[in-house]
Amino acid sequence: MRYVVIMAGGSGTRLWPLSRKGTPKQLLKLIGGTSLLRLAFERAIRVVPPERVLVVTGAAYLDAVAEDLPEVPAANLLGEPEGRDSLNAVAWPAAVLAARDPEAVVAHLTADQLIEPMEAFVTALEEAFAVAEADDRALVTLGVVPTSPHTGYGYLHRGEALDGFPTACAVREFREKPDADTAAAYLASGEYWWNAGMFVWRAATFLEQLAALEPETHARVAELAAHPDRLGAIFPTLRKTSVDFGIMEPVSQGRATGRVAAVALPIDWRDVGGFASLAEVLAADEHGNVVEGLAVARDAADNLVINTTGDHVVALAGVNGMVVVHTPDATLVTTLSGAEAVKSLVAAVSDAAGPEYT
Repeated sequence: MRYVVIMAGGSGTRLWPLSRKGTPKQLLKLIGGTSLLRLAFERAIRVVPPERVLVVTGAAYLDAVAEDLPEVPAANLLGEPEGRDSLNAVAWPAAVLAARDPEAVVAHLTADQLIEPMEAFVTALEEAFAVAEADDRALVTLGVVPTSPHTGYGYLHRGEALDGFPTACAVREFREKPDADTAAAYLASGEYWWNAGMFVWRAATFLEQLAALEPETHARVAELAAHPDRLGAIFPTLRKTSVDFGIMEPVSQGRATGRVAAVALPIDWRDVGGFASLAEVLAADEHGNVVEGLAVARDAADNLVINTTGDHVVALAGVNGMVVVHTPDATLVTTLSGAEAVKSLVAAVSDAAGPEYT
């Protein structure tokens, strides 16, 4: 049967002070009063029923995830005691599902992106499932058809088309985030897609590749699937690495028996990773100001102002390109161009004011 695993770990520190240790960005109701996690779930249930959706998240977020997704059975909520990167976020549920259903075919989807239109995504996901079902050696990745020479994404170099499928192709290699000139060359060639970090494969096929390339991890997740009561002892010992470095790149280089394929995602794909990307997806006024909550902007343009309190007003005058985020116990002031520094700022806040503020 088909299953979907939503990867919902991470703390989203680049959206501090909106995102905190107890309320990561995927649980924030940022988009029309809906969380990014809920949007990911609504995409998933277009393909599989709710009882075949699993969520991998931080153990500290399990209650909040259960509240946001009451349709998902409790046994399908997997809480990581600590983050061990994306390889383990896919290996653990693959082992769990293989133990439940040896014929499981699994899509691993992200929970921190906006994807439109829904129909195009569903069509691509159905094709990716079909490729994985037709080829028991296939590891399928989803590739976003690029619309610009973006330097913030990794790329997939497309190979020959796969017979019988409208957009599927082999993957020649994975490329890391390029510089501007290289990204422009990728776009002009028409041979590259953005690496979406979403995958479809037979659980058994993935575990075979894991056993060949990361045998210790394979043994430990198999033990974890058999003995879930040992989660706290086993999970922190897993080698911390990404699924791209650990599995996808080596397989694409012929270092294991599988083969990597890609399916096109012709969508508007936005990674809501920080305030600059958040400003792009929220509605702006005629001056380019995005204002959420009790706030006023005068003689100001292209600012992002978010006030989560109801008894405090935020006012801006004569400034452009600013980010002002006010919460009951923390206020952030930065610029849109410098908002990436928020991630490192969080550690300084913790040191200076205390971890309770992060």
